[in-house]
Amino acid sequence: MPPLSIRNEELSTEFLPGEQCLQQLLPDHLGVGYSKAYQLEQDFSYIETRYAPRKNVAVLSNIEQQEPRLVVTLGIKGRSRFINNHGSELLFKQGYTSITTFGSSIGERQYEAEKDMFQLRFSMGKNWLDRVFGKTKTAGLLNRMDMRLLSCRPISAEGVLAVQLLTACNVADEVKPVFRRGLAMTVLASELNHLFQDAPQHSAKFSQQDQAKAMLARDILFNEFRHPPSVADLAKRVGTNQLKLKQLFHHFLNNTPYGLLLEIRMNHAYQLLKTGQCHVSVAADLVGYQHASNFSAAFAKHFGVSPKQIAKHH
Repeated sequence: MPPLSIRNEELSTEFLPGEQCLQQLLPDHLGVGYSKAYQLEQDFSYIETRYAPRKNVAVLSNIEQQEPRLVVTLGIKGRSRFINNHGSELLFKQGYTSITTFGSSIGERQYEAEKDMFQLRFSMGKNWLDRVFGKTKTAGLLNRMDMRLLSCRPISAEGVLAVQLLTACNVADEVKPVFRRGLAMTVLASELNHLFQDAPQHSAKFSQQDQAKAMLARDILFNEFRHPPSVADLAKRVGTNQLKLKQLFHHFLNNTPYGLLLEIRMNHAYQLLKTGQCHVSVAADLVGYQHASNFSAAFAKHFGVSPKQIAKHH
């Protein structure tokens, strides 16, 4: 069913003094939802969006920009899609961090009916990036005005923890701006880290076909993490051998097949436990562990806290 369209400027907008942010509300007839935009620094903002639309919805935006911006999107729950005015599209998925550049915000963000969606976006302009990372690196990231996907990979363990603190924001109102800015920087440091790491010397040259194999293998692990294939079977399914598959994972995902599987399982388990309604043994089973003790040990090593602590806290 085609989405119902609404222009961004038609959304009800108000300034919330207590939170120091602009809030936009989804109209009642379309569902429940809001988007809060926090200006953390000049040219650096953080947007928290939670939507539960009753119908397929497309929010239209028509914002021209003088320079491209870098946007880091963390999919906490559900998914959304952005389609620009040229027909190119980006999909933002639960459990993944997408790093993109935008020359403009002309297009539409699409949300699915009866599907809860929660995403965090961090938007940075060239001046801010120049000041923080240096002009040379910024030029490498923002070298074109078109929409580009630079990276899409599971949210890091550090990112998951920082997001929990950031969205809860359990501090006095007077220090919330400092608290948000500090945690936003922590999220960016963890999610942008791989873009700033030096490429290994003597690395092999890989083709677009090799990249497609790596992305297919990644998606298989994401979809089948409870009962994953062995590395040998995974390599066979994407049309390569085990050694080449490990090389592709290292080059394109900065990880190993097992390491990525562990991240996917742990991040999924964290989302289950934070509801406070999922027992540790149930979470262990739902992410593919036969023994809760093995799951608890892996979880504690990955996050630095036990799964019981997460379940109890929430």
